[in-house]
Amino acid sequence: MSTSSDAPSRRELNKAATRQSIVLATVGLARERGLGEFTVEDVADAAGVSRRTFFNYFSSAEEAMAAPTFGFLDSALEGFRARPQGEPLLDSAIAVLLGVADNEFIEPMAESFIVSHGHDPVTRYQLQAFDECSEKIVAAIREREGETLDPIYIHALAGCVMSCGKAALEVWLAERGGDLAPSSLERLRELLISSFGHLRTGFAAR
Repeated sequence: MSTSSDAPSRRELNKAATRQSIVLATVGLARERGLGEFTVEDVADAAGVSRRTFFNYFSSAEEAMAAPTFGFLDSALEGFRARPQGEPLLDSAIAVLLGVADNEFIEPMAESFIVSHGHDPVTRYQLQAFDECSEKIVAAIREREGETLDPIYIHALAGCVMSCGKAALEVWLAERGGDLAPSSLERLRELLISSFGHLRTGFAAR
């Protein structure tokens, strides 16, 4: 049962709001002007914060651009840790990622992916997000299952789940370009389902 001590403090809420305003300002400027066409000072002005405050949260505009990907994956990881004991690991991973794809994290992550696609500095941060999440999944599996599973199975499963997610994003972007309409986001979810379906069946030929 949650208690009052579980609730975030006002300071934590203010910090989260400031961070979100910086991320939204960065993504907005990238959409309007293109990556590389604005400065950290521009982002700070758009977010209503100082340059110093910006650097309290991010080391660069590229890192801020990749933040929605980190947020999406962190939310998925939190959901994975909450899945019931005894549930097959792949079922847990698929259920969590598809659940996150239905909530408020999917659109900002998809927009960040669209705007930054092909821009190497942001792509590196996004790949870092996937790699870090894969490592955290490995740690979460070990925490849940102990030492009962073969390490290669754990690492391969985590890596395959992340790769299926990235594959769905790549195909979706090729199909839909910059479209963030509800029907387009639903197509992204369909592609996620399809990619995980291939994983579930061992990529049997169709």
